[in-house]
Amino acid sequence: MSTATTTIPGLVSGTYALDVAHTEIGFTVRHLMTKVRGTFEEFAGEIVVKDSLEESTANVTVELGSVHTRNAQRDGHLRSGDFFDAENSPKMSFASTALKPEGDDYILAGELTIKDVTKPIEFAVEFLGVEQNAYGQTIIGFEASTSISRKDWGIDFNVPLEGGKLLIGDKVDIHLDVQAALQA
Repeated sequence: MSTATTTIPGLVSGTYALDVAHTEIGFTVRHLMTKVRGTFEEFAGEIVVKDSLEESTANVTVELGSVHTRNAQRDGHLRSGDFFDAENSPKMSFASTALKPEGDDYILAGELTIKDVTKPIEFAVEFLGVEQNAYGQTIIGFEASTSISRKDWGIDFNVPLEGGKLLIGDKVDIHLDVQAALQA
């Protein structure tokens, strides 16, 4: 049974499943003089909205082998032991630990696990609203972003360049564009 929350008009408590057709989990990382952008094509997750919004939770699992950067050779290298080691550690996961209001937006704290290394991170979250889809389901949308050091998760492959520079940046920007549907 769903009940209304008092913080966001139209938002009701309950379990919302990520709509994989309308959600993007992506990243950006410096490579030489440009940035490489990629997404993950296979993932699942749920958001449990509580009557007290601060008690709500989010859990997401991403298949690392589904990385897609529009370059098959690079995708294969990212799946290898140099980066994700998707054969031995096929999943990346996020489990929230706290949700705090920050002005009109929110900070979602949680634990990110990659290659069996778990570290705390915080996402800046912009809530985009609540609507009904064509099938009468309650839909929520939001954008979230954070930056991490890939070395913190043991992903430290690189190629040295002249002048002490490196081929690949350490900072990875993670961005989420999420739509989720309230489950019956």
